[in-house]
Amino acid sequence: MKLPDSIRDQFKNPLGVLIPEPQATKETIQKHLDSNSFVITVGDRTTQKMIEFDLIPSLMIVDGQEKRSKRQAPQFDSATQITVDNPAAEITLQSIDVIKKAFTMNPPVRILVNGEEDLLVLPVCIHAPENSVIMYGQPNEGLVVVKISTEIRNKAQRLVELMK
Repeated sequence: MKLPDSIRDQFKNPLGVLIPEPQATKETIQKHLDSNSFVITVGDRTTQKMIEFDLIPSLMIVDGQEKRSKRQAPQFDSATQITVDNPAAEITLQSIDVIKKAFTMNPPVRILVNGEEDLLVLPVCIHAPENSVIMYGQPNEGLVVVKISTEIRNKAQRLVELMK
């Protein structure tokens, strides 16, 4: 599924709570987590930040890029790694299958995307376990924290259905 240019603006609004960059501290982030939260990060910088805060995500989705520039993808040695192809501005069926599979594996799991991981937030929102908290970066603004709910699942599903 591809993201048509005509609907790009609809994908720019945060799906959850936006924490401005200077306030995205370990303490602030922990206020959004329960003791049993299944933490998911999408994006290299967000994943790196959580690892540095010792808030190890159960699922990490990275692509070795930050703001379209190459970087070293965050590593977490004990994570099981899966690799998937997902071109920019797309969500492939293979990516959806890999995300579903990751939810059945023992955490932590790291999905390394050849291409771009940005839009994979949507299938993660749709398929994540009930107690999930998803974090991703909002470029030049801060960190978005999304607690999974029926409302969030439905919103993500509607956005995916807009794609071609």
